[in-house]
Amino acid sequence: MGISRQAPLVLALMLAMAATMVQGQGTRVGFYSRSCPRVESIVRSTVQTHFNSDPTIAPNLLRMHFHDCFVEGCDGSILLDGASSEKTSGANRNLKGYNVIDDAKTQLEAACPGVVSCADILALATRDAAVLTNGPSWQVPTGRRDGRVSEASGTSSLPGFRESVDSQKDKFVAKGLNTQDLVTLVGGHTIGTASCATFSFRVNKFNTTTQVDPSIDPTLVAQLQAQCPSDGNSATRVGLDVGSSGRFDTSFFTNLRNGRGVLFSDQLLWNDASTRPIVQRFLGVRGLATLNFNVEFGRSMVKMSNIGVKTGTDGEIRRICSAIN
Repeated sequence: MGISRQAPLVLALMLAMAATMVQGQGTRVGFYSRSCPRVESIVRSTVQTHFNSDPTIAPNLLRMHFHDCFVEGCDGSILLDGASSEKTSGANRNLKGYNVIDDAKTQLEAACPGVVSCADILALATRDAAVLTNGPSWQVPTGRRDGRVSEASGTSSLPGFRESVDSQKDKFVAKGLNTQDLVTLVGGHTIGTASCATFSFRVNKFNTTTQVDPSIDPTLVAQLQAQCPSDGNSATRVGLDVGSSGRFDTSFFTNLRNGRGVLFSDQLLWNDASTRPIVQRFLGVRGLATLNFNVEFGRSMVKMSNIGVKTGTDGEIRRICSAIN
């Protein structure tokens, strides 16, 4: 009898915890269920169309959403044009995929004028892009409003490709994210590329005394030197997940274990004692509680997508995503 009386309370607590995982302050799943019921299908079909002609928009949308949320919160500020807007920063200069968001916005303005924010379109498009690369799906809480401020200087809050794990963790903690979120979200590098400029120092001139970063697998060194010679084009792009850069999977973590991480900041996740166990859990190392990458990626994406959101009467619903009203 005692167990049966407690069951409803336990169930209620479990449901509340589950709801918390997909909702943030002022955002909720199904926010547009009455005001714009086709929002998710419109965004999904738009992403699909663009992906069919250019699959590289998937990692670009993931990066765009991440960079949006870490600067001014998840408010679509990265989408704004301007002489010194976030778009113009070194971190975002090579980003593409803005046309995907603009296309979806045009269709949504025709279906539901003045209702769906650009910030929400980006959050939804990111999820749909991940799915198209064999990645997970997750429920996206919506209800964000668009910001009116976008400054290139704000991108200093983004983790850099030379940063220590401690520095990366500090930047994540500042946004309400923990060490597991860090490893999980960096795992998004399972798809996409990086320019030679971001990592070639590791194989051409690591420091004043060493040419090659000793943490790199020797078989990868020759490959990267051929792709990114010291006198080559620094804009040449190389897959971040060697051998599987177009498919969302756990091979990125396998590469870290084998010294085949391309970015210095990525490889540090294996070298550092505070993050290695999390990588090992994604790899199912015996003796550690296994983590399911797809499940955890969705959870961390929801957490990230609720950083500093503007809701209620804060911000605005832009008519076009590249300019404030």
